[in-house]
Amino acid sequence: MTLPDIILLTLAGFFAGGVNAIAGGGSFLTFPALVFTGVPTIAANATSAVAVFPGYLSGALGFFRELRELPARQTMLLMAMSALGGFLGSLLLLVSSPEVFAVVIPWLLGFATLLFAYGKRVAEWAQRHVDAQGWQANAANLIVCIYGGYFNGGLGIVLLALMSALGMRDLNQMNGLKNGMSFVVSAASVATFALAGIVYWPEAALMMVTATIGGYVGARVSRRLPPQMIRAAIVIVGAVMTLVFFLRV
Repeated sequence: MTLPDIILLTLAGFFAGGVNAIAGGGSFLTFPALVFTGVPTIAANATSAVAVFPGYLSGALGFFRELRELPARQTMLLMAMSALGGFLGSLLLLVSSPEVFAVVIPWLLGFATLLFAYGKRVAEWAQRHVDAQGWQANAANLIVCIYGGYFNGGLGIVLLALMSALGMRDLNQMNGLKNGMSFVVSAASVATFALAGIVYWPEAALMMVTATIGGYVGARVSRRLPPQMIRAAIVIVGAVMTLVFFLRV
């Protein structure tokens, strides 16, 4: 890594940790930064997943008391589905050619940006159209987890929408379960990526450290900044990155 690369990855990791602590959307920063420093797109996606991976566990543990109140059977089923989906999604990424993934990237970024921008409406739509007790909910959860294993951007937004459709109303429980499922999805995909040898570990380690610091700072800053301003900034970043990657195709 050159000095400019180190500076860019440090800043991207720091701010990604911060925005993940406040509202989510850190992948909009880590993935493009890795690509711009010369990491191939598929490896950049895998390395980005590793970089933001630890934050999910700390986020889930922060809501451990609320998670203990959920039915154990339901929680275990969702975690098993998360592991399966993360594994299948990561395999799908591994068999994708760099050319195909390069074409898909801007569409995935755009999709994730729209999900982030209209997360509340997505949740309301899911609540009206997904049968909380039927096969639709389980199938939707598995599909979302496969998407998370393939491309992590926007995963939390869709998970929250599905939880709303399942009838959950306690925001702390929803956030805890979302972080727990995201952690399991990421654990399965990170393990697969590591075994496949496509993770750029020096870049991943640097961003993990700076993202952890950014997450601590972001948690403190979040008490002073309006959430709407943070969300608007993330949507703008996502839209710009989508346009940049469309122009790169």
